[in-house]
Amino acid sequence: MTDYTKIKQSLEERLKIVDERINHHFKEEQSRTLSFSTGELSQYDNHPADAATDLYEREKDFALLEQLEREHEEIEHALEKFNQGTFGICEVTGKTIPYERLEASPAARTVVEVVDNRITDGRPSEEAVLGGFRKYNFDQDDDETEFDAEDAYQSVAKFNELPMVFEDSSLEETGELIGYVEQIEGFLSTGIEGYTGDEDVVFQRNVHYDQYLNGK
Repeated sequence: MTDYTKIKQSLEERLKIVDERINHHFKEEQSRTLSFSTGELSQYDNHPADAATDLYEREKDFALLEQLEREHEEIEHALEKFNQGTFGICEVTGKTIPYERLEASPAARTVVEVVDNRITDGRPSEEAVLGGFRKYNFDQDDDETEFDAEDAYQSVAKFNELPMVFEDSSLEETGELIGYVEQIEGFLSTGIEGYTGDEDVVFQRNVHYDQYLNGK
């Protein structure tokens, strides 16, 4: 029968270290506000970049805490198997886990052969939502009036092709209106008080008005 005394001692020592790190380094952080952690009475006058740095460090601590808590669970599970007399036995195949593997990973639950080694294709997850601007073009959908991906591209591309003329700034070379739902919104306007009656509506003689008259 294999003697796992050294491995058990290793698990117990590691459990103490993990316990100490969780209780002394991270538990207090969870109950503290960001202002308390940074020593600032208010975040109002802080530069956004400084606040972002503080937030990043705080989130990193929480991620490390979560990792330690998972390791704590695995160690406790391994020690419980000592009490049940099942330590060193693969939980999937029932085979004996090689001693060398347990030396490297004392809390190992299975033999190496059944470890999930699936590897993805390595492509960034963000690529799953990429399909070109046509995929997010809602021009033909009467229920959508949002600023879509095609609009975003056109807004950027126009700086390389067209001069910024005031009355044309909301009209692309394709004739598509940007920032308006209805065509008449491009040439109708009211005063600062808003719409108070038909007599207060002003027609702006601009490119949108010309297009409207020409039926484009």
